[in-house]
Parts: sequence; C-alpha cells; structure tokens
Amino acid sequence: MTGCGRGECAREGFKVTVELSSVNRKQSEIALNLPRDLEVLETRIRDAINRRVARGRVTARVLLHAAEGAPGRERINLALATDYARDFRELAKTLNLAGEVTLDAILRAPGVLESSSGELDPEAVWPAVEAALTQALEALVKMRECEGQNLAADLRQRMTNVARSLATVRALAPAVQVRYREQLLERVRAAGVEVGTANDERVLKELVFFADRSDITEEITRLQSHFQQFEDCLKSSEPVGRTLDFLSQEMNREINTLGAKANSSEISREVVVLKTELEKFREQVQNVE
Repeated sequence: MTGCGRGECAREGFKVTVELSSVNRKQSEIALNLPRDLEVLETRIRDAINRRVARGRVTARVLLHAAEGAPGRERINLALATDYARDFRELAKTLNLAGEVTLDAILRAPGVLESSSGELDPEAVWPAVEAALTQALEALVKMRECEGQNLAADLRQRMTNVARSLATVRALAPAVQVRYREQLLERVRAAGVEVGTANDERVLKELVFFADRSDITEEITRLQSHFQQFEDCLKSSEPVGRTLDFLSQEMNREINTLGAKANSSEISREVVVLKTELEKFREQVQNVE
C-alpha cells in the first residue's frame, strides 16, 4: 500500500526530521538512510516501522540538523559532491540514459554529508528520533488506511460479483443431470439398443456414475465458506493481506475443480466470469497489508 509521512522534533542544539514513503510489495521491506552518527539506531528504527507496517516497501530517511558548532552538525563535502556529480553524468552518458543528475541523488551518496568535529551521542538523540518517527508513522498509516478503505470497497464488489455468478451456477447445476439423462437415452435409442424404460438398471448405473463425477456441491459449499472468511477479514483490525492472498488461491482451486466437473456450457461460461473476477481480486489483494 502506498503512502507518505513526515515528522520533526527539535531539541536544544539540533532538530531531527524523519521522512517516510511506502509502495506496494508482496513482502515487507525497509530501505533506511541514516546520518553516519546515527547508524547505531538502525535496529530500533526498523523495529518501530515493523510494528506499524506489515507489508510493502518503506523508504525511511532520517535527517539531523544541528546548530552551528554543535557536535554532529552535517556539512557538505563539496569536493566529493563534485566528483560524484561528474561521475554520475559520465555514467549516464555511457549508458545512454536520459535525465539530469539531481541534488538529492548527490546528497544520498556516501560521504557527501559529513559530521563536523565532535562526537554525537546517539542515545541523547534517540528520543527526538523516536518522536519524529512516531509522527511520520502516524501520517503514513493514516494515508494507507484511506487507501485501504478504497481497496476494501473494490474487493467487496469483486466478491459480490463472484457470489452472484456462483448463485447462477448453483441454479444451473440440477438441470445438468436431467439433460444428461435425456441425452443418454437418446444416444442409446440412436444406437438401436433396447432399454425397457428410463429406469432401466443400466441407465440408472450410468446416471449415478455421472452424478457422482459431476457433483459440484462440495465446491460450492467451500466457496461460500470462503466468502464468509473474506467478510471476517474485512472486519479484522489486524493485517490480512497474506490471509486474503491465501484465500484467493483456495478459491481459484475450487473454481478450477468446479469448471472441470461442470459438463455444461452454461456453467462453463459462468466459470469464465468467476475466474475473471477472482483474478482481479487476486491482483488487488497484492496491495493490501
């Protein structure tokens, strides 16, 4: 799920800014950019993000703005930045890549931002980092929740379409055996084989075999159970993206089995609708936390 957030916290002598952004990923991934003096805080920052974000790629950038002369104040290494800019332009030319070298790309390069003399105690800075990070996470989560509400509405519509199509399949199913019985008797008569009545034992055995082979009651029941599980997921306050992903796989398996057993052109058309809607559902589920 996508979103962004920003937080700031000022203390005597410095200010911390945390910038967060997230994009869709099937798994959880965190890309962290920290000032060198604060690298020891990486694990704490990652843990804080993981507690709020369970899925997606999160890019986090922590900026430390120290007062003039304060330990840890970042300065720009102009000579190194110039070298990076030249090398980036030459690389772009060699690879025939379009676009200009941006200031942000240069500032992210190792060593361009360096601390002034004097040691900065990460433990003293951590409360400000934690406060700014919390603020940024609140904004990020709020934006992701808004997107989640839109995704929930879309997924519910997909499931409504699937349920409607499944109801059509369930209504068509009883007619399949009746039609097969008529077709069987017609083929027997066309072959010149004598049968006493439609209740002839040989005919009945074939009908029982067909009914057992083409019965889709179990698949319909399991799909209806999956619909209820989907509704339960929408009511949950916990991350359900992976659960919905697994649920879509199970529904796909049931629909494939249903299509293989249908023996009806009308049901086969509905199976196509079921698969189409479920595929849209599966694609959307990849964006859900």
